[in-house]
Amino acid sequence: MDKLETMQVFVEVAERESFVEASKKLGLSAPAVTRSVARLEQSLGTRLFNRTTRHVRLTDAGRHYLCDVKGILESVEQAEAAVTGSFAKPIGELSITAPVLFGQKYIVPLITQYLDLYPEVSVNAVFYDRIVNMVEDNLDVAIRIGNLQDSSLYATRVGSIRRVICAAPEYFAEYGVPQTPSDLADHKIIQPTAVETSNQWKFSGEKSEVVKIKPHLRCNQNCAAIQAATGGAGITRLLSYQVAKDVANGALQLALEEYEPDPLPVHIVYMEGRRASAKVRSFVDFAAKRLRDNPFIGE
Repeated sequence: MDKLETMQVFVEVAERESFVEASKKLGLSAPAVTRSVARLEQSLGTRLFNRTTRHVRLTDAGRHYLCDVKGILESVEQAEAAVTGSFAKPIGELSITAPVLFGQKYIVPLITQYLDLYPEVSVNAVFYDRIVNMVEDNLDVAIRIGNLQDSSLYATRVGSIRRVICAAPEYFAEYGVPQTPSDLADHKIIQPTAVETSNQWKFSGEKSEVVKIKPHLRCNQNCAAIQAATGGAGITRLLSYQVAKDVANGALQLALEEYEPDPLPVHIVYMEGRRASAKVRSFVDFAAKRLRDNPFIGE
């Protein structure tokens, strides 16, 4: 087994945290995988894994080596792709991540349209309401909402969204529409903890204000908070794209718009460095145009 193959074995064991699972993926016997890693550790003069009867975990040296090895294997893949033409033609698996509701509402339709245009590409879509590490999770493209922290990523801005206060018209008809943020103290509050983790809500406008809310209902899923709000259970604060259709069809009504915090930018991000493959470039271009044309993602 040559050095590159040994590196590939190491990466599979590291990502699957199992010699057995790595052997299944690679089509090798478990003893062959174990021997390969042992020889690699011997040649490096350091232990890459801590092993127990149940778990295989990277050591600190192993974590650093994993990042370097992935870069080396990526360079080899890109060199081969340049020769075979996949940098000119979208081909292979594309991994995409986005926030859950944003992904369901806007990214899945884009992906299905994209796959119709590029049938030699397959997509692995994973949606989380948290920031994931694109290197560690082996992701090609991410749609991110909010100010970017990682300067190692290329970013294409496609719009912005707002944090909006809303409730069912029936609720406002019974309890009144709040005129200032402090009025929320007199209302039933639905807190979507995926969006608003704190019970201190910040507002802007002529007078910046922080209001401590006392939730009548907490929901860890945004769709549950939306369902409760449209059912008249109280006032909630969500991202504008999450309730755009409910506002448009009259199921929800906005309030305190003049006190909204600054809008949050929406970006498509991908890894910095060597030139992106055709599958990444083509998806970024395809998605950017359509997201910018989306009326619910305004600049």
